[in-house]
Amino acid sequence: MAGLTLLDVGLVLVALAAAGLLARRVGQSVIPAYLVVGMLVGPHAPALWGFQPTLVGDPETVALFADLGVVLLLFFVGLELSLDALFEKGRQVLAGGAIDVGVSLPLGFAVGVLLGFDWVASFVLAGVLFNSSTVIVAKLLLELDWIANPESEAILAIVVVEDVATAGYLAVLSAVLLGATDLGALATDVAVVVALVAAGAVVALRGTSVVERLLDVESGELFVLLALGVAATVAGLGERSGVGAAVAAFLVGAAVGRTTLTDRVEGLLSPSRDLFAALFFAAVGLSTDPALITEEAWAVAVAVAITIPGQYVSGYYAGRQFGLEPRRAFRVGSALAPRGEFALVIAALAASVGTTPVLTERVPAFTVGYVLATSVLGTLAMRHSDRLWAALPWADAR
Repeated sequence: MAGLTLLDVGLVLVALAAAGLLARRVGQSVIPAYLVVGMLVGPHAPALWGFQPTLVGDPETVALFADLGVVLLLFFVGLELSLDALFEKGRQVLAGGAIDVGVSLPLGFAVGVLLGFDWVASFVLAGVLFNSSTVIVAKLLLELDWIANPESEAILAIVVVEDVATAGYLAVLSAVLLGATDLGALATDVAVVVALVAAGAVVALRGTSVVERLLDVESGELFVLLALGVAATVAGLGERSGVGAAVAAFLVGAAVGRTTLTDRVEGLLSPSRDLFAALFFAAVGLSTDPALITEEAWAVAVAVAITIPGQYVSGYYAGRQFGLEPRRAFRVGSALAPRGEFALVIAALAASVGTTPVLTERVPAFTVGYVLATSVLGTLAMRHSDRLWAALPWADAR
């Protein structure tokens, strides 16, 4: 971490912990808290009463740790993915997921067009706007004691479909951002990436015994080193092949999730995931100029006004595919409103690979503002879902 002192690192970690504690105290997700800390200690930090709080002058000094945060986040998403359970209720899952993705993804693209973005930036924005935050949703299901309710099965199934769709989307997005403008070459690149993802998915499904033998290490210390090393290595290979580190990490997690090692992985690697994930969210904040977020506030407001109602509609009808009564189906829409980690991963990819100011500046700033808004509003909507349902004029009739 060249350019940073031990004191700087300590102060950043203390600030992240303090912000996280404050967020929990007021019933909010820690994700927006970490983003704000990053903005306040980064190179674009606004002066506070004449004091400049910048602790990290160059976001690149924490970039590698942020990349590890992405790898571990996607690895754990894959780990929690129950492929067997997904196949057991295939028709309901596919129908509900198709409704949700089929509404939310095109709606996100339409918002990009409405904001005046070109098709590439609109495609990036589609990914930013459509995927619900697995971290926030899972956390709130537990906190609100919804986890045993009928709607939780639908919520988690739809989130899984979104995550799988996003994994494929990330692979295609990498090809779009790195490929030429020639449609033939672009189609070839996308086909290669999709084929590699499909091959990885087959390995995840069929390579359970190999993965289990590979990670069968008695020592907890060596197990952590080996599991982290395998996840990072495969993610690095995925990045070099064009599949993308995030997609590769997701597939590794799905493979490990089918072994008997899941509980051990969660117990030993969760602290590492939380640490590096916090650094990832902070790193996104470090690279974000608060002034640009202010400039994008109108665009964020437009996107929120369009996508949150759209999420309620798609979530409601997706929930109905699982046989839920109207009130519980409405809860599905509430639960799917928060955006978080995937949106930031997509924005970070656009910022690192993009070649236009829209991709490198506007989209990341917009995304941070959108995540801040939807994570707060979505958390409140989920907590007060029944009140919102009761306030609807047709609630009694349904």
